[in-house]
Amino acid sequence: MASIAIIVTGGIVRVTGSGLGCTDWPMCTGETLAPTAEMGVHGAIEFGNRLLTGLLCAVVGWVIITARLQERPMPAVLRGGWAQFWIVVLNAVVGGVTVWMRLSPYIVAAHFLAATLLLTAAVYTWHAAYADAGAGGGGGGTPGPVPLAAGSVARIRSLSAALVAVTALLVVVGTLATGSGPHAGDSSDVPRMPFDWTAVTVVHGVLAGAALVLAGVLLSALPRDGFGAARRKTVTFLAVLLGQGLVGLVQSVTSLPSLLVMLHLLGSALVWTGVLQVHFTVRRTRFSDSGPLGATPPPRQAPVASAPSRHA
Repeated sequence: MASIAIIVTGGIVRVTGSGLGCTDWPMCTGETLAPTAEMGVHGAIEFGNRLLTGLLCAVVGWVIITARLQERPMPAVLRGGWAQFWIVVLNAVVGGVTVWMRLSPYIVAAHFLAATLLLTAAVYTWHAAYADAGAGGGGGGTPGPVPLAAGSVARIRSLSAALVAVTALLVVVGTLATGSGPHAGDSSDVPRMPFDWTAVTVVHGVLAGAALVLAGVLLSALPRDGFGAARRKTVTFLAVLLGQGLVGLVQSVTSLPSLLVMLHLLGSALVWTGVLQVHFTVRRTRFSDSGPLGATPPPRQAPVASAPSRHA
């Protein structure tokens, strides 16, 4: 939630024109750490977004400490926690460069992608903790191996990886659409990326359609037995992506109102979270080979009782 909040509050900074509410970094001004009364609401909004970084550090620190204190080692969770820590540091530095570069749309896009990278590490850490809890025998546990032919396993995993790749490209092209439009930085004074906004938006929409098709194909390829969690998460992803597409379409034909831009930013975070949930759930599923693709596993035979020995 904290990783999604940093994306949403960053969007609030942008659409309210508060990107330079604090005129310097890491100080808010050349002399003060916090904004002054003369800086008004814009200074408060920008400084509030900076304070959220401190909250993220506290959350990530709690994850690292908790993983270290476990009786049974949790190396994957620990790796995820440290990855989040360094990405928070990266995000803070990129945010500072954004201020120094006076809201260059390229640096603003990099700031958003760094926040998305943090969200990636957070979802990975959550799944690592879930897998470790199952391996330890507590909670819901990890389900047993699912019998599935090797060809089907390869197809499902390939579709899952392709869905992540297309969704990642969708997010990146979305930053180009934003950087070419009115919310590239936070005001009309901020330079735009030299792309045709309409053309980039069309490409963005085509990628969204490709992600929908891939998710539908993946859903049809997932067997009902043993893949209940993956199927539910794929259906949820489809629903979120459809909602995100509707918001994007409406904002495109209504001159990008700030509220819809904010909803679209929230939707992008939920879409990325959703596709990672699908991918990690598929990857976590354990398989046992059921033979060649399409083959029916042989029926199990009852054990044959040994004949009683005969004594003379």
